[in-house]
Amino acid sequence: MNDLKKYTAEGIGTMFLVLLACGSAVLAGPSIGGYGVGVCFGLVLVCLCYCLGNISGCHVNPAVSLGVYLSGRMSLKDMLCYWLFQMGGAVVGAAFLFWFVNMNPEFNFGGITENGGATYNLATNVLQPGATSGMALLMEALLTFFFVFIILGATDANVGWGKFAGIGIGLALGLVNIVGIPVDNCSVNPARSFGPAVFCPGAFHDFWIMVVGPFVGAIIAVIAWKVVSPYIAKGNR
Repeated sequence: MNDLKKYTAEGIGTMFLVLLACGSAVLAGPSIGGYGVGVCFGLVLVCLCYCLGNISGCHVNPAVSLGVYLSGRMSLKDMLCYWLFQMGGAVVGAAFLFWFVNMNPEFNFGGITENGGATYNLATNVLQPGATSGMALLMEALLTFFFVFIILGATDANVGWGKFAGIGIGLALGLVNIVGIPVDNCSVNPARSFGPAVFCPGAFHDFWIMVVGPFVGAIIAVIAWKVVSPYIAKGNR
C-alpha cells in the first residue's frame, strides 16, 4: 500500500507539472514570455517538492528517477513503476490542456511552434525555428546533467540541505527552462515531453531527443556526483 501511495504521488505530481508549468506557456505564454514560463516551471516544482518530497521524493521525471536509481537510492522495481505513473500523469495533465485549447480556439493561446510548415501546440517539445537536432540533443544532455546533479547534491543524506532542498531544485528547473525554451521548449524530462506529444500529431519525430538527451545527462550527473561526493551511497537494489 505504501508503494502504491508513492507511485500515485508521482502520477499526481507529474500531472500538475504538465498542467501548470506547460499550462503557463499555453494559457499565459503571450503575456509572460519565455522567462515567465521558466519561472513558473521552477515555482511549480518547489511547491510539489514540499508537498510530495517526503512521500515519493517528488521525482516527477523519469530522468530524475534514473539518476536516483543509478546512485543507489531506489530499487529497479520502484524506478520502473515511477516511470509508468509519471508518463500516465503527464498524459492526464496534457489532456486537460488539450481540453482548454478546444474549448475556445479563439483564445490567445501560447506554447505554439511553427516550423517546417507544421504547427505544434501545448508547449510540445519540438525543435524551434533555426535549431538543429544535434544542438537540442547536446543542450538536453547538459541541462539535465546540471538539473540531476543539483538534485543528487541537495538531497544527499550526508551533505544535502534537508528542508531547503526543494528551493534549490525548483530554482534549477526554472533556470534550465529559461535557457532551453528557445531551442526546443526545454524538456529535461521525458514524461513532460510525452504528455503533450500524445495530443499533438507529428510531435513525436523529435521525441527521441527528449529521451536520449535527459537520460544521458542523468547518467553523467550520477558519475559526476560520485566523483565529488565525500560519501558513496549504499544501494538498496
